[in-house]
Amino acid sequence: MKNPIDLDAAYAPSDDVVAREIEGEIIIVPLTSGMGDMEDELYTLNDTGRAVWMKLDGLKPLRAVASELAAEFDAPLDVIEQDAVGLLEELARRKMVVRKG
Repeated sequence: MKNPIDLDAAYAPSDDVVAREIEGEIIIVPLTSGMGDMEDELYTLNDTGRAVWMKLDGLKPLRAVASELAAEFDAPLDVIEQDAVGLLEELARRKMVVRKG
């Protein structure tokens, strides 16, 4: 990947998407053409993705987000970090999140 996800960086949703919670799921909709995949313009997050997405504020490093989630869900930190990095790699590839610092 050209720009790997860094656990010590902060990420936030892109200004080029809108996200809505519908029946407990987060649906991300691109506002500009050329985002996402042509066959899949909407992007739906599962429960894990939703938990990560809700904490992306552009201020808190991804490592801190993962640590909070590990405590909330009583899950191993390394597993949460791996899941968060995987999700952000996919969202960054789709230009749905941006690195803030």
